[in-house]
Amino acid sequence: MTDATIQRLLEQRSFTELGARQRARALLDEGSFRELLDPFARVVSPWLPQQGIVPQSDDGVVVAKGLIDDQPAVIIAIEGAFQGGSLGEVGGAKIAGALELAAEDNRNGTPTRAVLLLETGGVRLQEANLGLAAIAEIQAAIIDLRQHQPVIAVVAGPVGCFGGMSIAAGLCSYLLVTREARLGLNGPQVIEQEAGIAEYDSRDRPFIWSLTGGEQRHASGLVDGYVSDDVAAIHSQVRDLLRRGKPAQERSRRHAWFLERLQGVDTSAQADAAAVRSLYQGAQ
Repeated sequence: MTDATIQRLLEQRSFTELGARQRARALLDEGSFRELLDPFARVVSPWLPQQGIVPQSDDGVVVAKGLIDDQPAVIIAIEGAFQGGSLGEVGGAKIAGALELAAEDNRNGTPTRAVLLLETGGVRLQEANLGLAAIAEIQAAIIDLRQHQPVIAVVAGPVGCFGGMSIAAGLCSYLLVTREARLGLNGPQVIEQEAGIAEYDSRDRPFIWSLTGGEQRHASGLVDGYVSDDVAAIHSQVRDLLRRGKPAQERSRRHAWFLERLQGVDTSAQADAAAVRSLYQGAQ
């Protein structure tokens, strides 16, 4: 390893090691961070205490307004360290409300963009129906906002993005991942529980990342950007994607192409990394 490489590694600042609030602040222009419904607002889940679970004062979701590249932006960051980043009534409402306000800003002449920092296992089981309804509202709000401005999702790690929020990620204009990221509809433990350990061993980390990790998702064309776990690199990539503007065609509008690919899957054999990559080559 050369001295230059060592110096570069020492200068890196890990994005995945930051909390949700720190991640949001890191991506906004310096001095522009303003949090909405911060912890002092004490908007907490009313359901967790009833089950003996200590709630968090922001319900694990940070919503911040500010500037990116001197342009209005809202950043929504999920705290993966609280309840695995799961979404319930309050956190889901914060996300949906922020996206809806951004869309309203655009209709009123303020071109507000949105960045979602997704660190979530999906719906919070303790608030299942309420969480599912909130995620549906989030998905509708993304579709509304992306008519006006690009909506970017960043999946960095270590929790990844699963469940209904993986569908929300797929609805975004652009998806950015790191090597540490994972993206999929069902998490490893869920697949193992339903299909058996022979089908999917949740303890086999190399196998899991080979199928749903950030590098594989990018190589398969299912995400738009692949970046190192570094604050400066992610900041730069987010700005570049915002400068592109809205994509010519949203990924979710290509459902017929993806369905055609899925129909060609051989379900009699266990999938491997090469097969998955081959299946989706050319998706971008």
